[in-house]
Amino acid sequence: MALAVGIVGLPNVGKSTLFNALSNAGAQSANYPFCTIEPNVGMVSVPDPRLDALARVCDPDRIVPTTVEFVDIAGLVKGASQGEGLGNQFLSHIRSVDAIVHVVRCFEDENIIHVGGKVDPLSDVEVINTELILRDMQSVEARLQKAKKNSKGGDKIERQAVTTCEKVLEELGAGVSVRAMKLDEADHEILDPLALLTSKPVVYAANVAEEDLSQGLEAPLVKPLIAHAAAEGSEVVVISASIEAEIAGLSPEERQEFLEGIGADEPGLARLIRRAYALLELITFFTAGKQEVRAWTTRQGSLAPQAAGKIHTDFERGFIRAEVMRWTDLVELGSEAAVKAKGLLRVEGKEYVVQDGDVMHFRFNV
Repeated sequence: MALAVGIVGLPNVGKSTLFNALSNAGAQSANYPFCTIEPNVGMVSVPDPRLDALARVCDPDRIVPTTVEFVDIAGLVKGASQGEGLGNQFLSHIRSVDAIVHVVRCFEDENIIHVGGKVDPLSDVEVINTELILRDMQSVEARLQKAKKNSKGGDKIERQAVTTCEKVLEELGAGVSVRAMKLDEADHEILDPLALLTSKPVVYAANVAEEDLSQGLEAPLVKPLIAHAAAEGSEVVVISASIEAEIAGLSPEERQEFLEGIGADEPGLARLIRRAYALLELITFFTAGKQEVRAWTTRQGSLAPQAAGKIHTDFERGFIRAEVMRWTDLVELGSEAAVKAKGLLRVEGKEYVVQDGDVMHFRFNV
């Protein structure tokens, strides 16, 4: 699935350092604003211990994880909605992603310039949110003017557009993001084609100093950010971009030793990647056999034929049935034959809603 998560934030908050750690893509990172101009793109594997457990059972020739695309977008400054800095580029790039990781600087370091002159996480968040809201207001206002003109002929859709746009403009003007608004299906039909920036789900990545990492959500500069995120229904993941970049360059054995040394079970990026995956309302199902154990991505609520189509369009077009078992049953019992003998292998039809963690074999005919 071509799904993308944009990494955004003010200049010099650690976006590119974080991106480098995520993707090992070597994105340029430096201590001056607008180091990132054109967005860097990296495909990142989604950490999933279930995949490793299935591989131990099946002993496959290859293991293929599912992935999410991360996009490192140019830093934004106050006035971006009016074209300041690289605002127009920033806003066009963010419009193309499905969800946002908003990196917020939560560390003091006199050697790293802060574009606002001081470290203030909530002020930083407000700068970006305000610019996104202002750009959304421009988009909605343009749609409203079009709707007012076209509704004079009695067009029902355009009359609905007038109602929706006026309501949304009022809330945007009060500082409310579209994702926090109570909108019905008719509103979404009007707004979805606009790809509004504040409609995208967000997770805040609190970038802390190494010495504050052990405090996690209790770190002094992180606490106000948590309260802000909770008020808008978002979440905070605490990371140290510099440590994550260091971990990313280690061998698996060295990485484990490093993590044990700082008292961590896994890299912070693993939590961030999984959270971004969840933000996009995605689930994982598996195919498992001697040739390959593979994780596949589909939307929550997908029916079995739609999931089959993620493997090949012929699977969806000629779908007959799906043979389904839970990954836990396969791992616990050790083989598909044992799962079947226990009566835990199910045959599902076209109306089956795929569940996260299903192991599936599809029968089809074209």
